[in-house]
Amino acid sequence: MGCKVTSWPEVILKVFKVELTQDTESVHPLSFCHRCWMAAIRGGGICSFTRTRVPEWKPHSSLCHLCFPRKSSSFQRTGRKRRKAIPSAQRLTKIIRYDHGDNPATGERRALGHPVHRISRKSSLQNEQWVRNISHCCEEHLSTKLISEKLPEDYLFSFTCMVCSHLLSDPVQSPCGHLFCCSCITQYFCVVGPHCPACNLHCAPDNLTSPVKTFLYTLQSLPLLCPRSGCGKQIRLELFKAHCLYHEQHGQDTNKRSSETDKYFLINKGGRPRQHLLSLTRRAQKQRLRDLKDHVKMFADKREGGDFKSVCMTLFLLALRSGNEHRLADELEAMMQGRGSGLHPAVCLAIRVNTFLSCSQYHKMYRTVKATSGRQIFQPLHTLRAVEKELLPGFHQFEWQPALKNVSTSCNVGIINGLSGWDSSVDESPVDTITRRFRYDVALVSALKDLEEDIIEGLRENGMEDSTCHFTVMIKESCDGMGDVSEKHGGGPVVPEKAVRFSFTVMSVSFRKDSKEEEFIIFTEPKPNSELSCKPLCLMFVDESDHETLTAILHPIIAERNAMKESRLILSIGGLPRSFRFHFRGTGYDEKMVREMEGLEASGSAYICTLCDASRAEASENMVLHCITRSHEENLECYEIWRTNPFSESVEDLRDRVKGVSAKPFMETHPMMDALHCDIGNATEFYKIFQDEIGEVYQKVNPSRDERRSWRAALDKQLRKKIKLKPVMRMNGNYARRLMTLEAVEVVCELVPSEERREALRELMRLYLQMKPVWRATCPAKECPDQLCRYSFNSQSFAEVLSSKFKYRYNGKITNYLHKTLAHVPEIIDRDGSIGAWASEGNESANKLFRRFRKMNARQSKTFELEDVLKHHWLYTSKYLQKFMEAHKDSVKALQATIDPIENQDENAFMENKDV
Repeated sequence: MGCKVTSWPEVILKVFKVELTQDTESVHPLSFCHRCWMAAIRGGGICSFTRTRVPEWKPHSSLCHLCFPRKSSSFQRTGRKRRKAIPSAQRLTKIIRYDHGDNPATGERRALGHPVHRISRKSSLQNEQWVRNISHCCEEHLSTKLISEKLPEDYLFSFTCMVCSHLLSDPVQSPCGHLFCCSCITQYFCVVGPHCPACNLHCAPDNLTSPVKTFLYTLQSLPLLCPRSGCGKQIRLELFKAHCLYHEQHGQDTNKRSSETDKYFLINKGGRPRQHLLSLTRRAQKQRLRDLKDHVKMFADKREGGDFKSVCMTLFLLALRSGNEHRLADELEAMMQGRGSGLHPAVCLAIRVNTFLSCSQYHKMYRTVKATSGRQIFQPLHTLRAVEKELLPGFHQFEWQPALKNVSTSCNVGIINGLSGWDSSVDESPVDTITRRFRYDVALVSALKDLEEDIIEGLRENGMEDSTCHFTVMIKESCDGMGDVSEKHGGGPVVPEKAVRFSFTVMSVSFRKDSKEEEFIIFTEPKPNSELSCKPLCLMFVDESDHETLTAILHPIIAERNAMKESRLILSIGGLPRSFRFHFRGTGYDEKMVREMEGLEASGSAYICTLCDASRAEASENMVLHCITRSHEENLECYEIWRTNPFSESVEDLRDRVKGVSAKPFMETHPMMDALHCDIGNATEFYKIFQDEIGEVYQKVNPSRDERRSWRAALDKQLRKKIKLKPVMRMNGNYARRLMTLEAVEVVCELVPSEERREALRELMRLYLQMKPVWRATCPAKECPDQLCRYSFNSQSFAEVLSSKFKYRYNGKITNYLHKTLAHVPEIIDRDGSIGAWASEGNESANKLFRRFRKMNARQSKTFELEDVLKHHWLYTSKYLQKFMEAHKDSVKALQATIDPIENQDENAFMENKDV
């Protein structure tokens, strides 16, 4: 219950601060009266004694200094004088009792006819002595003697605590209207009980309230006289503490202090002044507040079920309210209730990622906005990192059945080294590259959790929300070189200044009802060719032409993919464990990357196609009638024949037998035509046709280089003048889209002298524009059914125009993409349903993002820099963050323009075309 004492003198010493060891008898001291005993027992929690253990009470002695204090005068009589007997407990109660009505005022009581009892003066003197011993605050509270002016006694009494008789400190008011110091009345309640010291009315600590503001203002305006010698200034009570601290800091003799102002000085027995709590380090703050923390934690465990955080925040909230800081208190209360006034952390993270802000830039913006507005609109960086952790791979738990072969079962795997498993060399050559990647299965789990809301919505539409059916996930894989990404900053090993990115896109999620053959698609990627849907898996500093290094880096990814094909994923979606199987299609590769992965010769070889084994001459003679004959298994067989040469053939004969396979295929690709590079390749061919028609090459043989240069200059000048199409060093997607239009053909025809050749160009472009929507559409059967039905006829007409009107250029030769456009498009669409949806455009458009993120995360170490780029690129593709960005798109644009207006103007075209 409190202190554990073994004798009554110790109880008296603990409660009343009176030493009685010399008066001890075998049972209890003679100077310990019944009233003192009642005061000790009634307090509760003061000692371990109980009423049942106290022996029979003995008559009270006249030696009790608490009930009968001795007079300090030397003229006190010592003779035997008859003393008045102490009234009994019942009589004493009647004398000091007040009526417990709502209004205890005497005038009103007389008016109502109630009896008015007077308080015994002798009882008041007795109360005064032992109550002061209970409060024990003479060294903490200011005395009324410090008041510089002579005030009326009654007026001064209204500012005096009725427990300690000092000036009120942190005043509180009882329901009966009496004023006390908060610490004094609290200690009084603990010792004596929940009763008012002035009128004995029942008063619990919860009934205490703060006085009115007018009274507090008057109290703080009381003039006090500075007790320091040589000062003599009159200071208001509210400024008295600051004035004393000023004396402590600037006084000459700091050892001479007034005992009345000890409370206002920071006591420090060491050498240097005691530091303020907020100026300490976090460890020092914990050390100083350790006892307070223990007390609050005990209270939280006992009363609030261990909710330590809520108790601390409530204390802080009450402190703000008591100081009239209601605005800050409202914000804190809103945060405690989960409705904070600031932006959601996910919104702040989305703004930071989509505006390409580094950590320092975001922190600077956070501090500036907070200092300017006075509110915490943006969240601090540590809050954003908590959201990042949930969105990055390695956060969610999952299981594979059966377990993946040669793959760890750990789920909490983040960014790893792409060269893990290779000691120091690849094919006996030093590894001079840096690569970072996610584990393939962990990344797929994070991508599915990012689509959880869309999957649940699709199941709800099909009435299968609570079903645990098996799902099929279609994955599009993309890999492409990003060209030169050299930067002036950064150190570390010498690595190639070219980079390669491997990424994937979740194309669709489907399921079957009751083991039926019909599949129901519950999710389809609406923008399969956007960089927002193309999630990065691996980033590496390597040249895409380096076959050996590229094979070594991508080999673990291939092993993980092959293991996932033979297993199924168990993942919690919507609170239920669901089963997923994955199908992978490597379609997001350009011509060069497909030849690298399938071990084919370069694009300039005689075997021009990666889908069939036709030679360039055969393709030019028969432009339309070809079938898809190549596959990954067939290429592996051809490589074994090339390696072993079982028939001992010559190089030329062996080359014809293997159909252009000269290296080991290391990654399976799906036979597909890349729509983006098909557009760019065909636009490049038309650009050359325009030059030839301007120079009338059909009439000339072997024109000189200067003549071709002049034709090109004339074409660039005409395009720039008429349709504002600036010349480029290398054909890109935007240039190709603007060049392949009827408007551009009409502009070119102005430079073509012959009307017949003009009509041939118009016919060629008209047929091409009728065929183009078929391979560019995401779903041609729905978007362009008429062009799909007429595609074979249009391709045959296009081939006839090339072989007749432009025979000078296509006599025995044809370009790779022009051959695929005429020969393989209908077959691919019949098999896969689309060409445009499986293009590599999303991976290509993300090349610019790599440079932006690298500039955003510029660091001295290229290794850490690559990790930051991979992490922020993944967050950039998060569906969860994109939903927040849609709601705050206007504010983000304004913020980005404010942060970097010049760069924002340069990137407008990129931001407008990123959703293509």
